[in-house]
Amino acid sequence: MKKRRKREKRKKAMIRTIITTITNDAAEAWQLGFQDSASPIAEGILNLHNEILYYLLIILVLICWVMTSIIIKFNENTNKFTYKYLNHGTLIELIWTITPALILMAIAIPSFKLLYLMDEVVEPTITLKVTGHQWYWSTEYSDYGNESDNIEFDSYMVPTADLELGTLRLLEVDNRVVVPVDTNVRVIVTSTDVIHSLALPSLGVKIDCIPGRLNQSSFLIKREGVYYGQCSELCGVMHGFMPIVVEGVSLEKYLAWLNEELGTEG
Repeated sequence: MKKRRKREKRKKAMIRTIITTITNDAAEAWQLGFQDSASPIAEGILNLHNEILYYLLIILVLICWVMTSIIIKFNENTNKFTYKYLNHGTLIELIWTITPALILMAIAIPSFKLLYLMDEVVEPTITLKVTGHQWYWSTEYSDYGNESDNIEFDSYMVPTADLELGTLRLLEVDNRVVVPVDTNVRVIVTSTDVIHSLALPSLGVKIDCIPGRLNQSSFLIKREGVYYGQCSELCGVMHGFMPIVVEGVSLEKYLAWLNEELGTEG
C-alpha cells in the first residue's frame, strides 16, 4: 500500500511538473525565437520582427542573385571586352536610391507606431512600484488604502537546494507579483544603487531602473499564466541571480489574494 501511494504521489508530481513547464512563459534551452506573446505590445513586437525579417530575406536573395550574376557573367574569362565610356547609368542609380528609401519608410512607419504605443499609458487600473537592488526586486502596490495599508514585499531568487518540484532553476522567486488579466497595469521603476533593467519578454516589457529617476511602462496580460523575467542590465557580480516573476490570474483570484495580503498586512 505504501509503495502504491508513493508511486501515485510521484505520478501526480510528474504531471504537475509537466503542466507547470508547459504553462510557464520562460526561456528554453537553445531557444532561437521569441517567447509566446501574452500582451498586445509583445504581439506588436513579434509582428514587427516578422515583417522586417521578410524584407531582409527579400533583400538577401536579391543581393545574392546580383552578386552571383556579376561573378558568372562578367568575369575575365567570359567577358573580356568592356565599354570604356559606360561610367554610370542614371536609371539604375535612381532605382538603387529610391528603392532603399521606400523600404526604410515601410519599416519606419510601423516601428514608430509601435514605439509610441509602448510609451502610452492608458488609464491604468493598477500601479506597481518596482525598485531594483543589488540583487533583488522590491514591489509596492499603493492603490489600496493609506500608506500604512500598502502591500510591499521583496522578491529574492529561490536557491537551487530549496526549489520545489516543477519550479524553474535561477528563475523562481519567493514572492511573485500577482496581477489580474485584461487589466491595464502601470509599472513605475527606479533603483537604489546601480542601473538595473526590468525585462519580461512575454509581456513586451523592458525598462531601465535608474537611481534618482522614475521610469514608467505599462502592460495588459491577455491570458492567465506565470511570466518569468530577469535583470537585463549588467549590475554586478550577482546580476544573473535576480529574476522577477509575474503571475497573471483572474479577477476573482486577484481579489482573494488582495484580501489575504491586506489581512496579513493589517
